[in-house]
Amino acid sequence: MCGIVGYTGHESAASVLLAGLRRLEYRGYDSTGIASLHDGRLHLRKLAGRVRRLEEALAESPIPGACGIGHTRWATHGPPSDINAHPHLGGEGEVAVVHNGVIENHDALRAELSADGFTFQSQTDTEVIAHLIARELRLLRDPQIPRADLLLNAVLRALPRLEGTYGLAILHRDSPGLIVAARQGSPLVVGVGEHEHLLASDATAIAPHTRQVVFLEDGEVVRLTPDSLQIAHVNRGPVTPRIDRIDWAPDAAELGPHDHYMQKEIREQPETLRNACRGRLRRDQATAVLGGLNLTPRQVRHIRRIVFAACGTSWHAALVGEYLIERLARLPVEVEYASEFRYRNPPLDDRTLVFVLSQSGETADTLGALHEAKRRGFPTRAIVNTVGSSIARAADGGIYLHAGPEIGVASTKAFSAQVAVLALLALYFGRIRGLPFVDGLAALEALEFAPEAMAQALQTEPLVRDAASRFQSTRSALFLGRDLLYPVALEGALKLKEISYIHAEGYPTAEMKHGPIALIDPETPTVFVAPRGPLHAKTLSNIAEVKARGGPILAVGTQGDAELQRLADVFLPVPDVPELIQPLVAVAPLQLLAYHVARLRGCDIDKPRNLAKSVTVE
Repeated sequence: MCGIVGYTGHESAASVLLAGLRRLEYRGYDSTGIASLHDGRLHLRKLAGRVRRLEEALAESPIPGACGIGHTRWATHGPPSDINAHPHLGGEGEVAVVHNGVIENHDALRAELSADGFTFQSQTDTEVIAHLIARELRLLRDPQIPRADLLLNAVLRALPRLEGTYGLAILHRDSPGLIVAARQGSPLVVGVGEHEHLLASDATAIAPHTRQVVFLEDGEVVRLTPDSLQIAHVNRGPVTPRIDRIDWAPDAAELGPHDHYMQKEIREQPETLRNACRGRLRRDQATAVLGGLNLTPRQVRHIRRIVFAACGTSWHAALVGEYLIERLARLPVEVEYASEFRYRNPPLDDRTLVFVLSQSGETADTLGALHEAKRRGFPTRAIVNTVGSSIARAADGGIYLHAGPEIGVASTKAFSAQVAVLALLALYFGRIRGLPFVDGLAALEALEFAPEAMAQALQTEPLVRDAASRFQSTRSALFLGRDLLYPVALEGALKLKEISYIHAEGYPTAEMKHGPIALIDPETPTVFVAPRGPLHAKTLSNIAEVKARGGPILAVGTQGDAELQRLADVFLPVPDVPELIQPLVAVAPLQLLAYHVARLRGCDIDKPRNLAKSVTVE
């Protein structure tokens, strides 16, 4: 959730760090700070609030140096405050540390260090790390250790004492131009530049400087100077860096002419769908090609059950995948909350394939579910957006979304890309397991049409903008959908409550009679996700029940559906498309609705309260 940036090179560290922190704002945070190293002194600026406050403080009182670290904090230990903001100093101010993650044994370490005479200023677990490293530096009296390696050795001695997760960046006032960083369960990426190196918790922070990156693995410690990059594993010794290339242009993370990142990402969805399907459709065989799965047709035929584990929006996409795979491939699918799966003991057999889904590839609960599945010996696959992420590297195979960076906290284009990839997966499994050629071709053609269908669905925006005023002052809303569109109702409700702070719940349409109908009144709108399908007549009956009780109705339905338009107070038409891609066209107006309601309510759309883009703690 927090963000880390580091820089050592020839430019002003403060300028580079500020730019990187601004690019990490989407991750969610409540305080921010930087430390730079210059002429044997650590220069520190940190405070509660947004990056712009830090920028103003630095404009009034600049700090020198071409080596530094920065941080955006999302509070875990201690409330948001200037004192609890990172970086934290250790010893008598000789060490500066920024930290993502949670140190579970911080109370015991705090007591131990306090007994040794170290004084704590903050309530954070991170300050424990700073003092621990400072103590190790004081204990290092080995003349065989070069002065330039003192900090690295102190960090290597301190790390085994830490229980929990961490991404760390550390400065030492007697180590000019040097940053030492370490990773355990919290992502870190190194940027390789010309006579400069960068460090970040997310590649978006360093993309303007370089597209050459090294993704650190758990247990690795890196030593950075402007002209050197050295990596070692705490247990296995030196590691040869593998340099990867970021596969998206730096300006893909820029806002451009849009008012918000969420707006930009909603509008990018036609291109997102093209990228998700590009090169993966084989018309001559009426199937999909998914080489990264690392599954042979024989292995696919051996599978008897699939388990999806995910959180939030990814969980909703997985529910769509459940419907699609069961329909096309006739394989039973279970969708689990990753946070529950990792602590349960579900009776899975050796013919079960476990999939995890995550936009960031760093979601702690999802990564934990993946590790638990691997521990039990199950084959694992991942559907992720972020190349080089922890989940992507840990899984036995998988599929990248190719959606590009998603900055808005409320996921939109990643959901669409996940649904498209799951449809590809359903087609691929289906064709291996007996789906007829003609049915496979129909599915393939639907996916080929999906980008154009999404573009048409997005043309409802003027109607959505007008409809948003009906939700501006409401306190609660219901979202209802059937079959493949039930997960879309869940996703629409999640989007509304995430960014407009209006209570919203999603249900299968028929379940309305079993409780939620008690909520129907003139002040509680009901959103029906109701494109034409086999159960459409039943949905119209449910809409009539709400209308008879005076409930306002907003309906997303097939263009030209006169009966639905007659029943609804607001009708949002989407193109008439095959059922396979109905979730894609139906979700677009709901995303736009959440966006425009939040805008009318004056909410912080891209950085909603209490939320973070990448949830890297339990």
